[in-house]
Amino acid sequence: MSASNSKVTSFFSRIPHAITMLFGIIVLVSVLTYILPAGTYDRIVVDGRNTVVPNSYKTIPSTPIGFLDMFLAIPLGFKAAVEIIFIVLSGGIMFGFMEKSKAVENAVGTLVKRLGLKKRNLIIIIMTFIYGLLGVAVGYENNIAMVPIAAVLSLALGGDLILAAGISVGAMTIGFGLSPINPYTVGTGHKIAELPMFSGALLRSVLCFTALVIMAIYNVKYYKKISLNPAKSLGKGLDVSELALSKPVEEYGMSKKNWMVISIFFLGLFAILYGVFNLHWYINELSAVFLMVALFCGIVSGMSATQMSETVLKSVALAAPGAFMVGFATSIKVLMELGNIGDTISHQLSVLLQDLPLYASAIGMSLSQTVINFFIPSGSGQALATLPVMLPLGESLGLTRQITILAFQIGDGLSNLVNPTLGGLIAMLSMCRVPIDRWIRFIFPILISLLGIAFLALIFAVTINYS
Repeated sequence: MSASNSKVTSFFSRIPHAITMLFGIIVLVSVLTYILPAGTYDRIVVDGRNTVVPNSYKTIPSTPIGFLDMFLAIPLGFKAAVEIIFIVLSGGIMFGFMEKSKAVENAVGTLVKRLGLKKRNLIIIIMTFIYGLLGVAVGYENNIAMVPIAAVLSLALGGDLILAAGISVGAMTIGFGLSPINPYTVGTGHKIAELPMFSGALLRSVLCFTALVIMAIYNVKYYKKISLNPAKSLGKGLDVSELALSKPVEEYGMSKKNWMVISIFFLGLFAILYGVFNLHWYINELSAVFLMVALFCGIVSGMSATQMSETVLKSVALAAPGAFMVGFATSIKVLMELGNIGDTISHQLSVLLQDLPLYASAIGMSLSQTVINFFIPSGSGQALATLPVMLPLGESLGLTRQITILAFQIGDGLSNLVNPTLGGLIAMLSMCRVPIDRWIRFIFPILISLLGIAFLALIFAVTINYS
């Protein structure tokens, strides 16, 4: 091994456990409340949402986080994240019932048998794009129930759970983050900037498609690497119980009960899609549908009341670590609010951009949104908090409003791949049993590549005065 490769490996091996990482951020934010001045922007309500008033930043009396408050923020974080915590549990329960019925295992085994193991690379590419399309068109947490299917499929192909996360979580995060029709980032941004909704879609579509191509190629390369040398798998030691196929691929087939379970699952997905797009459903409604799907799957599978009860508790036990991580990560957001330093960070970053050259200011704006995203992981929340400040700043620097929103989307969307404070990312990784420290080791190299491509797109946007 070369010296440079040894250094890279050594760096990644030092990535701490997810709990350690998040607690370190909790301590850091608490310390920052003693260093940074507390500050706030004035806000006005626009269409029922609090929006920042430009040039209204002012300092306020400091509210440093005490030792007790630092730990108090943790249960408050669980309280704030209760909806996402429960969708992790309900999604786990639904998949637990589907797994108990053997419907998912038999469906994946039958699919692999019919397509043939010789087409494994093609299957990985196709599935990466399918999950990416789900991120583009459907949303993020809305797709949480689809993640375990990728885990079963990856193991059936001879991959590992890290590959499963790359196929599903990686592709959906990229698709959602760079989606030309993302209502939370692009939609909110265009509304604030008073631009036609989802305008400038061509450049965003090309960037999103290119990023998904890179993700698909990266997944195939990783699969080939671990196939040739299983010792290089980042998924060694992860729990694959009840996810791996239990018999040779040639023996798989689908029973009538399996078809009924799969049909119920897809009916639930169609109900969710209809509800999201027509009835404004969000996380609680999705959780309710997951639980109904679980109940009906148990009934058509012929489970007794005792079997169903035991399945619920077993599924909750498997989903509990991920649910815990979501609440733990949300405590960081609570600390930012208690310490009143979120607006201070946004303001100081905007000040740093004022003296940069034109091209550097566009990239700097995107990088500043990346930093802010670790403290305000909500896409729409970040848009409402920062774009009213960044849009006039961008115009004063010579950047069009469309460029400013593209810089925001890139900074927010791609950093979501490694954002330990993003509840949706933690929830999805938990559904395929991948801890975030191992995920960062896997995804970080491609994140650097994607940022490079995205910054080239941003430079191109500046060159053509993208508007």
